[in-house]
This record gives sequence, C-alpha cells and structure tokens, in this order.
Amino acid sequence: MTLPTRFPPLLTFGAFPESIAHRLGQVFQLYDPDDLNVDPALHDRIEGIVTRSNYRIPQELLERLPNLGIIATNGVGYDGIPLAYTKSRGIVVTNTPDVLNKAVAELAIGLLLAILRHLPQADQFVRTGAWQTRPFPLGTTLAGKKIGMVGFGRIGKEIAKRFAPFDVDVAYFGRTQQQVEPVYFNDLKTLASYADVLIVCCPGGPDTYQIINADILRALGPAGVLVNISRGSVINEADLCKALGDGTILGAALDVFNEEPLADSPLRRLGNVVLAPHMGSATHETRMEMAELAIQNLTRYFTYGQAVTPVTG
Repeated sequence: MTLPTRFPPLLTFGAFPESIAHRLGQVFQLYDPDDLNVDPALHDRIEGIVTRSNYRIPQELLERLPNLGIIATNGVGYDGIPLAYTKSRGIVVTNTPDVLNKAVAELAIGLLLAILRHLPQADQFVRTGAWQTRPFPLGTTLAGKKIGMVGFGRIGKEIAKRFAPFDVDVAYFGRTQQQVEPVYFNDLKTLASYADVLIVCCPGGPDTYQIINADILRALGPAGVLVNISRGSVINEADLCKALGDGTILGAALDVFNEEPLADSPLRRLGNVVLAPHMGSATHETRMEMAELAIQNLTRYFTYGQAVTPVTG
C-alpha cells in the first residue's frame, strides 16, 4: 500500500504545551476552532480532531464538520466527547492508555504526602520566616494506614505498587472483583468506613457521577483523607466542601474538579485541602509519549482506516 505524502488537516481543541504543538505540527497542518469562522471552507477539509482529555468538545462543533472521521485525545479520559453522537456517525475516538499511568501514580502519592505532612504550609512556614518564631505543627504519618482505592484499573494498580515501601494495607472497590492481592469491597460505603485514605482513580462518566457524596465522606470519618486524580465529576463538590469545613473528614488532595480551571470555589479558601491544576500526566516525558501515541492513532487511521488504541466503550 502506498503511504500518503500528506495527511488531512487537523482541528486542535484546547491548549497544548509548545513542545507538543510543535511535534503535532511536524506531522499535520493544524487549525483551531476560530479558523473555522475565518475560512468556512475548512469545515469540509477537517477530517480529524486532536484534543486533551480535560476539554469538553461540544456536539455542535462536530455537526459542523461533515467529513470528520477521528477524534484523538491526549489522555485516558474521554468523557468530554459526546460518544453517542460520534458512534452514530461512525467517528473513531481514541485515547492514550498506559503511557501516563506512572506519572499519574507518582502524583497521587505526592498529593497524599502533601496533605498528610502539610507540605504546602511547610514551604510557606519557612519562606515567611515563621520558623524563627514557633515550631511547625505536627503532621500525620502514612505508615500503618488503610488505603481504599475507588477503582482498580491500570492507574489504580500503579498507585498500589507505589505503596509497597510505606507499610500500608490496600483494599479496593470496583465494578467487579479481580484476581489481585488487595482485598475487594463490593460496597463503596463499607470501603470508606474501612479506609483511612480514600483514593479515587475510577473513570468519569454517568456510572460514577458524584459517587463520592456526603454519605461516603461521613463513612470516611474525621481522621480520613480523600485524594482524587480521576475526574471532578465523581465527587459532589458541595458535599466535599461542607465535609472539609465542618471536620467530617480530615483533609483532601485534588487534581481534578467539576469545572476547570477552578474558579471562585470554596475549595480555594479551605486550609485542609491541597489543590493541583489537573497535572497528573504533566511531565515532559509523559506528555510527549501521549502525543506520539495520538499521532500514531491519527496516521494509522488516515493510512489504513484503523487506529492503534480506539475507545471501544
């Protein structure tokens, strides 16, 4: 088969780091949604979209692209893509599984240590000179804690592996029991009652929408800590803010939110929460690996009509 010398132009949806945009631009001619208004002829020429998993692509945009064949997202999540619509049109959706697992797992451990040992406050304590006037408050040790994993897929397993040196017990809740060593709980509330730390690493979407709510947080209890590196939609943020404010739980560390970037949320004013800007995969190495896999998906689709890692759900 003769390989094409030129691929169709792509629509980029969302902001990409300069290095990633440059790499994509080496393979494809790139346009953004504003270009569609400047040059209406682009609507017919666009056959692919490349995006990031923390952006929501409106169906109205897709309806304006009659020849769209593939949407390649740089990330694991695809809940921002209207899958029912893409399926009805035969549009292929791809993601980038596995290549970001290690980076997200690293951040999960980092966020947990940051909230337990008050690392953001410790940094400010030294910078502001407060250390010269009083001792820093004691933190909480990780050793000996019971870790409850909400979801135990690829990323969940990577997180669990990184707990090995910390002398903790790991258990998990998920749709089905797996042939793995950690103890399985078939009820999320029971897992929350068992756990000292609840780490949310399940997929987003309607099946997991706000599964972390007031009942689960009460079960986690006043010494419990919540970590979320999955999707903001899995947590009822109003319930979480109340739980953090009234001491229902000890603290939380969050990399994802219902709306991103996080606007004027009560979370920004609470001292017992560590906030991160959806940076689970945000390393130079990981983002480039994700981009390369997205490029493979796109070039293989345009060449052979099949993607490397299509979303099948």
